[in-house]
Amino acid sequence: MVRAKKHFGQHFLEPVWAAKVLRAIAPAPGDAFLEIGPGGGALTRPLVAATGRVLAIEIDSDLAGRLREERIPGLTVVERDFLALSARELTDAFVEAGLAPPVRVAGNLPYNVAAPILFALRTLHAQGVGLGDATVMLQREVADRLTAVPGSKEYGVLTVLIGYAAICRRVLDLPPGAFRPVPKVRSSVVRLEFRPPQPVATDEVGFERLVKALFSRRRKTLLNGVQAGGTSREQAAALLEQVGVDARRRPETLSIPEFVGLANAWDAML
Repeated sequence: MVRAKKHFGQHFLEPVWAAKVLRAIAPAPGDAFLEIGPGGGALTRPLVAATGRVLAIEIDSDLAGRLREERIPGLTVVERDFLALSARELTDAFVEAGLAPPVRVAGNLPYNVAAPILFALRTLHAQGVGLGDATVMLQREVADRLTAVPGSKEYGVLTVLIGYAAICRRVLDLPPGAFRPVPKVRSSVVRLEFRPPQPVATDEVGFERLVKALFSRRRKTLLNGVQAGGTSREQAAALLEQVGVDARRRPETLSIPEFVGLANAWDAML
């Protein structure tokens, strides 16, 4: 029996729900998969059976060892913290496991590190790691933020920064009883389809900084928010007028293209 370790935030899928999640992932023969946190292997085994090629990254040495002992053909198990992997290390791991891009991602993400893993996937994609899509289980509230629309209370930094690099869709909701031990929160499965940004930020670091700065003042008008970022009131007003955005609007009303346009104008002004 596999016991969950609280410090890793582990909650293992029940078999009937693992089958439903697998259908949501929709693996096809010839697909190559990276699984983040395979745990007891509830998704790992059927993924390997469906595709023949899975690289599983597991931080728990006990669970990684158990999967290795099964000697499943087509499965490569790497005992590492996914968040500590560089783009080069992950690309090398793909080669060693025989995975050719685009590599699909699947995972039952621990709730305490789900957002950092999503940001890591975004960064890896931007660094040229060949990721196709990612179908991951998350706390329902995180899924709500990923799929939020401008003007909603869930719309924020996560929505904009992940939405800049991927189209996000909710594909399945799961009750607490889908896992053992039973978590205190509800879960959802979300698919991220990675794609080139449209439009492109001329300075992605500056774009990210601007998004975080404006949402840290989400109750302020854009005029006040931009001004607080280090410009005069006149410069802030001119910048917003240049990109055709009403200075009285609030950050949560801006679409992702509007954030990019504002960041690019800011970059050109500095």
